[in-house]
Amino acid sequence: MASESSESGKSKTLSPEAEFSKKLTFRDYLAATEQKSNQPLPFWRLLLPLILQTGLILSVPTQAMYTNITGREVILQTLPADPDNVLRGYTLNLDYNISRISNLRRLPGWEELLRRNRGRGRQLVEGTNLYVILQEQQSFGRGTPRAWRPVRVSSNLPMSLRDNQVALRGVYQNGFINYGVESYNVPDEQRQQLNNDIFRAARQTRNGQLRPLAVKVKVDPQGNAVPMSLWVRDRNYRF
Repeated sequence: MASESSESGKSKTLSPEAEFSKKLTFRDYLAATEQKSNQPLPFWRLLLPLILQTGLILSVPTQAMYTNITGREVILQTLPADPDNVLRGYTLNLDYNISRISNLRRLPGWEELLRRNRGRGRQLVEGTNLYVILQEQQSFGRGTPRAWRPVRVSSNLPMSLRDNQVALRGVYQNGFINYGVESYNVPDEQRQQLNNDIFRAARQTRNGQLRPLAVKVKVDPQGNAVPMSLWVRDRNYRF
């Protein structure tokens, strides 16, 4: 009997944590929760979101700076996207000859690219990445340089190219290839002069159509491009 009484007494003995929990009221719980919520956040929890946001903001100019430093100068042939409205506000939209599928499908490598990324109606799947290999064309004399000639297309970034070649990365979107250099912001002091030069160049052709323009871009080893300047006749506009 004594042993049973002793075991019963031991079972009723509470641990310090259990005894404290039993004495804790709901009001005490609310007070502790409020006190915890009023404590200032650790400094790293405030700093981390700021670092992430700053990184996102700086990623675009950092990429452009990298391309500008490491890139190679390439000349592309283009026309204003809308000949009847060359400048829309402060924006100049350009239509490159290598943006049109009708020009690229004639090049070596197109059928292989289409086979790997084929959608409906023998069209590329939206968002398909590709690389257009451009080859430098020798320019004679001063004035507008000659545009580099597209020689083939590839699904992957070529590991080796000739010294006079470069790979330009593009993305298939809405029936065209976008290279990220289709739109430019024109400073206010250049708008009127640029408009006049483009239309003056058009009037010098026999049929009044706009003469192709030349754009200088820089292309980095990964195929990314940033715009540098635009030639209209013999005048060069820097971006």
